[in-house]
Amino acid sequence: MSITHIVLFQFKSDVSKDVIKDTIKRIVSLKDNCIHPTSQKPYIRSLSGGLDNSPEGIQHGITHAFVAEFASVEDRDYYVHEDPAHLAFVKSVGEVLERAQVIDFAPGVF
Repeated sequence: MSITHIVLFQFKSDVSKDVIKDTIKRIVSLKDNCIHPTSQKPYIRSLSGGLDNSPEGIQHGITHAFVAEFASVEDRDYYVHEDPAHLAFVKSVGEVLERAQVIDFAPGVF
């Protein structure tokens, strides 16, 4: 069963546009840089994101959203807990993020 992984970012107010741009480039590159330990191939099925443009006004400071799809819970769990590329990315953004939110779901499971 596939897993959809949604990540939402609120950058600190003093973070420059160049740092934000670099952070976005690095998170999107995880699709190619996260390598499965068994197959030795990229395992994130898809990864996309963008700048918020909602007119609703209920973003509560969140400015960027990213959506990744994994083939299985096991792949998502490896990504979250063990993948060295992902863990290095997470460690590197601690100084620039005011807040990050993550929600995962299996499509159609309520």
